[in-house]
Amino acid sequence: MQKPYLIVLAGGASSRMWPLREKSLIRFGEHPLLIYQLQRYSALGFSDVVIVGNPENTQIIQDMTSRVTGLQVQVVTQPEPKGMGDALLRAGEVLPLAEHPAVYVTQVHDLTDSALHLEMLDRYRADPSRSYLAGVEREDYFPGGYLIVNGDGRITGIVEKPGAENRPSNLVNIVAHIHSDATRLIDAIKTEYARAATPDDHYERAMDRLMADHPYHVVRYSGQWTALKFPWHVLDVMNFFLGQIDGQNVHPSAFVAKTASLIGNVYIGPDVRIFPGAAVVGPAYVGAGSIVGNNALVRNSMVLNHVDVGFTTEVARSYVADNCALHACRVLDSIFAPGVNFSAGCTTANLRMDRGPVPTVVKGARVDTGLPKLGAIVGQNAFLSVDVMTMPGVKVGEGAQVGPGTHVFHDVPDRTRVYVKQDVQTVSLD
Repeated sequence: MQKPYLIVLAGGASSRMWPLREKSLIRFGEHPLLIYQLQRYSALGFSDVVIVGNPENTQIIQDMTSRVTGLQVQVVTQPEPKGMGDALLRAGEVLPLAEHPAVYVTQVHDLTDSALHLEMLDRYRADPSRSYLAGVEREDYFPGGYLIVNGDGRITGIVEKPGAENRPSNLVNIVAHIHSDATRLIDAIKTEYARAATPDDHYERAMDRLMADHPYHVVRYSGQWTALKFPWHVLDVMNFFLGQIDGQNVHPSAFVAKTASLIGNVYIGPDVRIFPGAAVVGPAYVGAGSIVGNNALVRNSMVLNHVDVGFTTEVARSYVADNCALHACRVLDSIFAPGVNFSAGCTTANLRMDRGPVPTVVKGARVDTGLPKLGAIVGQNAFLSVDVMTMPGVKVGEGAQVGPGTHVFHDVPDRTRVYVKQDVQTVSLD
């Protein structure tokens, strides 16, 4: 049986990810997230893929996927972030709808075990007349959609954010959906557009209508699920990939001093230099051409390519992208985009005095991250001068500059300079 057409949703505005850029293109190790996902889908046997991008990333995705072997990839553009229904209508423009193909709809930023996808495909092969939605089993409350399921596993509806006391089940709907007939789905979405043109929940309303006449069944999943929706979720995805490092993988061209320490599961890339007294404590990834200086420490972190982790620097539980420069500083529970300069004496504070969960601001609204520790999230090419201190959950925008000795309590917008004016007094000692 031919596998369903794979539809990968990689559009949206990524506005909640500020100060980071397009989430599907964030690199974890050697490849961007999108490429990792495509490689996995190829290994699962998919062959025909439609990727829905946005105006900012479509060309990048086209160039990137042209080098992926084993997949027939088509990339379409969703001009505006109008929700999944609109994205699927764009995908429908290149699908052979006259043949009523099955489709498997996923999102690039949802990471699960491959076992879920295998189970979804097995269930579809066993009965291709039905459609299937994945339901993640959660005992704790998750602010998302919950599946209404009857005794034989048939889904009769989805309730969005019902509240902890009103959950119809413990099954959270995630976007791993097999629709047995894409033509029927597209027609239902078009019908919903004709009924109401403004909301962005056409896909969900279309499924509600389809469930009344067509069998949708749940595929229960209790494994790991990591979603990249907010910038601090980069650390969750990083840990997902760090967890796949097995043993100590040191490239032959890397230099590791005799008095340096490699502890646990670590990856040391080509031309890395780890100097005397330094320690890399796994799980950890150090990318090509990076330096871990004398007495520096990298632990439970991902340091990408050509990063200078300078003398006595500590990088703990953090993601550091390409070409960052860190000098005798402390990077704790933080995320640095490419090209960040973090000067000597700088520290990312990561713990509130009341030890409560760290809040941050997203699109003007205060959001509880739920994290007991969170440092700074710093945008591309930002420059933080000597002795800068960032408070927990602070974000620093792209190209921003923070002057020496500044304590940063609030987010710094893109391309903005923040500094403390000193009133210097000169007094004669004579």
